[in-house]
Amino acid sequence: MDYRFDTAIPVLERTPGVMSALLGGLPDVWLEAREGDKKWTAKDVLSHLIHGERTDWIPRVEHLLAHGDRVAFEAFDQEASIRAADGQPMPALLDSFAALRQQSLSRLRALGLSESDLTRTGRHPEFGVVTLGQHLSTWVAHDLGHIAQVVRVMSRQYKEAVGPWVAYLSLLRSE
Repeated sequence: MDYRFDTAIPVLERTPGVMSALLGGLPDVWLEAREGDKKWTAKDVLSHLIHGERTDWIPRVEHLLAHGDRVAFEAFDQEASIRAADGQPMPALLDSFAALRQQSLSRLRALGLSESDLTRTGRHPEFGVVTLGQHLSTWVAHDLGHIAQVVRVMSRQYKEAVGPWVAYLSLLRSE
């Protein structure tokens, strides 16, 4: 499937609500769970999504539109994305993500982009020349991937507790 504004934006609009439904009001044991050393918690994932709203998705769209592929995007700082949540309670993070995502989508709509704009090119610091359509498609897939990551991290907390049923629960197996 190629990127289309009318099918992609509804997914992007829903991500804050999905994260809120998954994480809002949960005990910290779920929010701080990890799959292993140096792996992300659900709170880390949310912090990463917030940092992306501030520094990646729309800023890179605007950069691409202004500079084309002449000037590379700034590299995304993974460490900063995790530090962004330091000391903040989950309700504040969920509210921040929802507000930032709403602003991002408003900015995207205000650009008045068309399907033909999706072939415009920019320069990624690692991948080289990329299209606007690829960047926007990545935004959607990125959201869905991190939703899956949060669900996987949470479900694996019960890997041992389910006993033999692990054979039927693919999310719990390391495949």
